[in-house]
Amino acid sequence: MKSRFVAVLGCSLLIAVVAAAQAVPVARMGLSTTQVNAVYPDVEALYVDLHRNPELSLHEQHTAAKLAERMKALGYEVTTGIGGTGVVAVLRNGSGPTVLLRTDMDALPIQEKTGLPYASSVTMKTDSGDTVPVMHACGHDIHMSSWYGTAKLMAANRQNWHGTLIMIGQPAEETLSGASAMLKDGLFTRFPKPNFALAIHDDATLPAGQVGYTPGYSMPANDWVDITIFGRGGHGAQPQDTVDPIVIGARTVLALQTIVSREINPRDPAVITVGVFHGGTKANIIPDDVKLQLTVRSYTPEVRKHLLASIERIAKGEALAGGAPREPLVQVTPAVNATYNDPELTKRVAAALRNALGEASVAEIPPKMVVEDFSEFSLAGVPSVIFWVGGVEPAKFAAAKRSGSILPGLHSSLWAPDREPTLKTAIMAEMAALLEVLGR
Repeated sequence: MKSRFVAVLGCSLLIAVVAAAQAVPVARMGLSTTQVNAVYPDVEALYVDLHRNPELSLHEQHTAAKLAERMKALGYEVTTGIGGTGVVAVLRNGSGPTVLLRTDMDALPIQEKTGLPYASSVTMKTDSGDTVPVMHACGHDIHMSSWYGTAKLMAANRQNWHGTLIMIGQPAEETLSGASAMLKDGLFTRFPKPNFALAIHDDATLPAGQVGYTPGYSMPANDWVDITIFGRGGHGAQPQDTVDPIVIGARTVLALQTIVSREINPRDPAVITVGVFHGGTKANIIPDDVKLQLTVRSYTPEVRKHLLASIERIAKGEALAGGAPREPLVQVTPAVNATYNDPELTKRVAAALRNALGEASVAEIPPKMVVEDFSEFSLAGVPSVIFWVGGVEPAKFAAAKRSGSILPGLHSSLWAPDREPTLKTAIMAEMAALLEVLGR
């Protein structure tokens, strides 16, 4: 799913780092861990509730209502229903910059297998009518809960900052449609347009208590590609009378692998994955067609254009070589653009994070190949940065590094962040970033 940041740390050092991160007072910002500890019980209660009661993309009605209710109680001006189920909460505190802090709200169609006492047993109907299990397997419950804790502390520490704070609860990040839906619904016209946009994401490759950041490109663009390969069906015992699209499809899948390995500069990240191969109904029937579905990921417009052109070239070439009766149908659906962290803003935020959490708890990490629609805010002209908050229990993280084993990651039915240190670090990190750009 992603590039990985490898931290070579012993178990005792990792635990010490977490303890240090939780013990550093942020005197410059007028914020201490005492305040974080004071709001933590409310934050944890919200986290457990959200984890136990997840909702799918664009169905986050109850989730949004919980966030809206809490923000109103804190004195924010709250508007709901933006871009579907989106929440916008505004806190005005004199003249100064306008800063947006985003949380995403949706969960995934995954059956939870963590065994947690507050594990989700929720099922929901999808838009197509299928009933599926639902789980917060990507940590959006961590994001929402820490977002609420941060909102509470920002309201209580108005003497330490000035400007306008816009807290948004965004729907449908998992379908990569929520950010654009909120923008189309007037996020930057009905409400003050921010000077800066910030967000966090939990991370399964960092220990709890540690924060990672990436200047510049941090996550790629994503395109969906559907390929329909046409053949001439018939009896499986008489292949000589057919044009077998399954064989053409198989050759196409293998040939596509050469695009990244032989056409793209090794220094340019790129991914082509064929995730779906549909063809045939019975072992002795050669079908008339097969369908391939791909995810294609890249950072730069040049690489993106090259990948898509090569996919079409190879699909057509393999069809021609296999004697297909007609060219394949290649349909490209752009899903999301690359996420770009403004370098200057990232530098400021990273310095603030080190000041708040300690030098050892903050590190620059390589870009990842997962995607995010947070990119839409920077494309709308707002300097933005998203940073990563470690979620793995430090002792488990250290043991896995020693043994070389792979721990459960995001989008896994077993993903269970180390709750308390992850939430507290997320709040401290969000506060550090916000007070850096809003502080007096």
